[in-house]
Amino acid sequence: MSATEIRWLAGLDQVEPSRWDALHDGRNPFVSHAFLAGLEQYGCIRPDWGWTPHHLTLWRDGALIAAAPGYLKNNSHGEFVFDHAWAHAYTHHGLEYFPKWLCAVPYSPVSGPRLLAADAAHRSMLTAAMATFCDGGAVSSAHVNFHPVEETPCFGADWLQRLDVQYHWRNDAGWQDFDAFLAAFDHKHRKNIRQERSRVARSRVGFRIVHGDEADPADLAAMHGFYLQTFAEYGNHPALTLPFLRHLAATMPRQLVLILAELGGDTVAGALCLRGGDTLYGRYWGSHVRLPGLHFETCYYQGIDYCLREGLTRFEPGAQGEHKLARGFLPALTRSHHWIAHPQFRAALQDWCRQQTAAVRQHARTLAAHSPFRRAET
Repeated sequence: MSATEIRWLAGLDQVEPSRWDALHDGRNPFVSHAFLAGLEQYGCIRPDWGWTPHHLTLWRDGALIAAAPGYLKNNSHGEFVFDHAWAHAYTHHGLEYFPKWLCAVPYSPVSGPRLLAADAAHRSMLTAAMATFCDGGAVSSAHVNFHPVEETPCFGADWLQRLDVQYHWRNDAGWQDFDAFLAAFDHKHRKNIRQERSRVARSRVGFRIVHGDEADPADLAAMHGFYLQTFAEYGNHPALTLPFLRHLAATMPRQLVLILAELGGDTVAGALCLRGGDTLYGRYWGSHVRLPGLHFETCYYQGIDYCLREGLTRFEPGAQGEHKLARGFLPALTRSHHWIAHPQFRAALQDWCRQQTAAVRQHARTLAAHSPFRRAET
């Protein structure tokens, strides 16, 4: 059999888009070549921000057979699987935690394929290559964040698993419109949502939803302005650039979705989303006005309406936020796996991860017990 060659790429411009995209089914926009390469090309990830592209690829007879998007990290910013305590523990013991290697989509706590390959055997070859890279001393650890449950068997017993909870909307009941969706709620939660939507309607705010190929330059500039304002309000560093949004509109024209709120002829708020095969992914929002209910309408209810019209069965509006539960977003587990090169630290963290996993599962069960939906009569 031909030997498999491991190549580490310093940028996605080193592999043809068609080869990269042949490794996944195209249903998750965040692992597409256009999205990931755009982050590199338009200044969204940089070494001085802690992101150095270092993508893992496997080749055989000149053909790309497997890949994993990866980055050398000298901090833990923009990851959403928090390991600051691990880094502090390393420092306390006189060891270096950074650099580490991260397999993820930058700034995006969105579950999706990470081990891009046609079969489980090739996906397992990727995880083996990651462990070998760590054990060679180049990095302290390897981290694969927000991978789907289907990839879990590709991680051996020495990989540490971590779980977290997000809030996702699912149309398992086959709702045809928003009224049918609301009819599934108990009286209290249904009334609260109607009141929230009524407040926005009385303020005379209208909504316009445009895809990338329908957005004009002013729409993209407005959305980027909302994004910048939100990050400024929270004191965070904005990474996405306006040229990157223009790139998405041009290369992913039907996957980029902007939900724009308008008042008196002006665009006053917006939510930036990406559309996958059956899922809408909410990413960022911002507003120039303060109106009751505007955030919930722009970020949640308009997105649910869009999913119902378009036949999408899932809506993932972003990480965290127990307030989403009352609005029909139920707890869903997210997964990550971690390879720690230092054997003593690996053993210590394995017990910690085991306890954390049990606690997260219990928390998810507790949250699910507070579902806003009517319980079936028995």
